[in-house]
Amino acid sequence: MLSEALPKIITESLPGPRAKEILARRKVATPAALCNPYPCVIKRGSGAMIEDVDGNLFLDWIGGVGALNIGHSHPEIMAAVEEQNKNYLHAMFNVLTHEGYVELAEKMNELVPVNGLVKKTMFANSGAEAVENAVKIAKAYTKRPNIVTFSGAFHGRTMLTMAMTAKKSYAYGMGPFPDGVYRTEYPYLYRKPEGMADSEAIDYYIARLNKVFEEASPAAFIAAIVLEPVQGEGGFIPAPFEWVEAVRDICNEHGILLIADEVQSGFARTGRLFAANYWQEQGFMPDIVVAAKSIAAGMPLSSITARQEIFDAVPAGVIGGTFGGNALACAAAIKVIEILQRDDFCGRALQIGEICRKHFSEWQEKYEIIGDVRGLGAMLGIEFVKDKESKAPNKKLAARLILDAAEHGLLLETAGTYGNVIRFLAPLVITDEQLLAGLAIFEQSIRTCASELS
Repeated sequence: MLSEALPKIITESLPGPRAKEILARRKVATPAALCNPYPCVIKRGSGAMIEDVDGNLFLDWIGGVGALNIGHSHPEIMAAVEEQNKNYLHAMFNVLTHEGYVELAEKMNELVPVNGLVKKTMFANSGAEAVENAVKIAKAYTKRPNIVTFSGAFHGRTMLTMAMTAKKSYAYGMGPFPDGVYRTEYPYLYRKPEGMADSEAIDYYIARLNKVFEEASPAAFIAAIVLEPVQGEGGFIPAPFEWVEAVRDICNEHGILLIADEVQSGFARTGRLFAANYWQEQGFMPDIVVAAKSIAAGMPLSSITARQEIFDAVPAGVIGGTFGGNALACAAAIKVIEILQRDDFCGRALQIGEICRKHFSEWQEKYEIIGDVRGLGAMLGIEFVKDKESKAPNKKLAARLILDAAEHGLLLETAGTYGNVIRFLAPLVITDEQLLAGLAIFEQSIRTCASELS
């Protein structure tokens, strides 16, 4: 059974002959800007495993970049989608109600940690679309034009979300961008100012945020502060709870909404259904939560949840869209939530995170090229450097690791402002045996690549 299998490469080289043929067709038929460094073509997936078109078996630690927390082809999800497919594929919710949308919204209103007793939820198709809607909703409610985002942020590839995204390789040559987006420093504690204690650094980063109100936009014109509880593309950097609480206090003081972008961190990845549940446990919450990716097990769906009075301020016609909250995607998401809760995926994420962090931390002690290990639950990153003293980013090594690990049946992906972080996003259905097999491949690749590049 594929879901229980271990990595195994059976072709003499990668890509295998059939994959090589399809990749050649891809090169002709699709844009080169849709980057693809992986030497395989998927035939089928189950759990945390992929079989390619040549019969090679790969352990997937990418998980659709966070879209497959519940695993590839979960049988109950497939059945739910098939059952919905028997009745209808689509009903545009702006004009025709379908019950799946309403039921899923009710579930999200019950589960998503945002300020307010009465909540509402709308659905879109992608994370970027959800972020754009959240910003529109915040502007409608506050009647203010500007937002604040952070260094290291990734929010999407639409014009607004490219402006919000810090890493400009995602937006190269695409300007001019929408106005009213101001950026300040995210608390990247591994690269905080030299000689500064973590507690001092929190104060430093809060001071940098307050500088925005002095030098970019007065607080009275800021509609929302948008942040990722754990930065994804930025390098899997968790926001310290005490910093987030201070940001929440600033928002309260100035009438600014706090938007949590949980596109990558949501749906049990961090050991809570949402990373903002950790904030809730500390006594504070965001005003709007944006989710996507693992919400529907790979079906295109995203969500925006906020308290009723925020949504009630939005003029008719400003939000919505043809495919947002598609019937098949809603059916998948309803079943996802049921399974995540029933089978304690949050608990499993904590177990996986503990196993990985133990190994990663041991490697950090052992290898000069591992500068930092960080994350929350099973959303973990390893930052590779040229040496611990300089902390100089080692992008070349991270890129080489991806290729070497793939040659042995493990799929990894980079992240980070400097492209030197390997992120862990394996499906949470991964078995312990598969997890340990992946860790063994990963460490061997670290040894091999470090030796090659030394």
